[in-house]
Amino acid sequence: MDYPDALAWLDRHRNREATAGRIDDLTLAPIEALLGVLGDPHLAYPSIHITGTNGKGSVARMVTSLLRAHGLGVGTATSPHLQRVNERICIDGEPISDEGFAQVIGEIAAVAPMAGVELSWFELTTAAAFSWFATQAVDVAVVEVGLLGRYDATNVVRSPVAVVTNIGYDHTDGEGDWRAAIAWEKVGIVKEDSFLVLGETDPALRSIFTDAAGEQLWVLDEDLGVVAQRPAIGGQVLDLRTPAGEIDDVFLPAFGDHQGTNAALALAAAEAFFGRPCDPDVAREAFAAVRMPGCLEVAHRQPLVVLDSAHNPPGAAAASHAFTEDFAVDGRRFLVVGLLEGRDPRTMLEALCAGGIDGVIACRAPSPRAVEPELLAEAGRALGLPVEVVPEVERAVSRALAVAEDPDAILVAGSLTVVGAARSAPALVSHDDE
Repeated sequence: MDYPDALAWLDRHRNREATAGRIDDLTLAPIEALLGVLGDPHLAYPSIHITGTNGKGSVARMVTSLLRAHGLGVGTATSPHLQRVNERICIDGEPISDEGFAQVIGEIAAVAPMAGVELSWFELTTAAAFSWFATQAVDVAVVEVGLLGRYDATNVVRSPVAVVTNIGYDHTDGEGDWRAAIAWEKVGIVKEDSFLVLGETDPALRSIFTDAAGEQLWVLDEDLGVVAQRPAIGGQVLDLRTPAGEIDDVFLPAFGDHQGTNAALALAAAEAFFGRPCDPDVAREAFAAVRMPGCLEVAHRQPLVVLDSAHNPPGAAAASHAFTEDFAVDGRRFLVVGLLEGRDPRTMLEALCAGGIDGVIACRAPSPRAVEPELLAEAGRALGLPVEVVPEVERAVSRALAVAEDPDAILVAGSLTVVGAARSAPALVSHDDE
């Protein structure tokens, strides 16, 4: 099996990421059956398991960097991907090669019939990640939940540390006490012997987490947090606090107040895993080495182009705040946006444009679940925004660059698929190569 064969084989399986809608048949039985015939590779190493409405991908990258800086071999499983499926399976921060991907998918394909169950695209790629990590003899895996937690295919790992970043409006019908319902699903990753690092501070939800973790719990703003946060060229400087003490003057090459919170959670998760404080100099080195494509990523200057994968209202609000506060420009501000089904266009535009936007270019996310750009434009005009429709992402980015002048700024957001396509836009790629 070569790389195209591996992709084609995966695509013959049901892909829930490409089909939005309610799922009533969630169970861990298929992934458990497949891993069983593979020899349970996910039990060959401990894992740090991360869930939350927003920030879990960023926390996963930061935890990975902290563990690597302390000398461990780290496998990282994240989802979804920005541009290539290989991004989902990393060893020491580097995506699996095409050859390695084809090899492990070929091995999965050979034994999958023995599991005797129907397997989804995500279950197969998750099993591939766990198998590859065992083959590469990692010391620890950092595993990002795909959806919610309790019945996510990743929730088979042995996780001495679990992280819940926050609870927000996403993957919900919004009915009843939806925040408690989401919290209950996410806290399902906490095993009997897991230590929980919790970023959700709503007192109304606390009992859900304490019932699961007991006293094995550290909470944001109580046991850990950001003591000080200062802007810096290329990111920010943080003073971070955990139960072990403070680490000052931490440079993080990422923008946004929320990334400071993510850094505090990551540091606490690493210390909970080690059972001791992180060496301050090693921690500073680790945070300085973090790279987060698609997270307020600067892709062009004069005019400034910032890419952010915000895809739900809380994430959109955080991106808008950072775009306004962290990127000082003298000119106008534009938004290139495309959404997937399940997101209300008006709510998302209100959040993304909260800091003030001079023009919106609506595009179609490259996905079967895309919201039609005309619906986005209609919602934008109802809000009094000047909106133009340019369906293809690459052309929408080019149009924004043509309209904007050097002092202006452009935010590209709304979906990971939009940001992934924008990263490949000729106008930005050619700029990056200069």
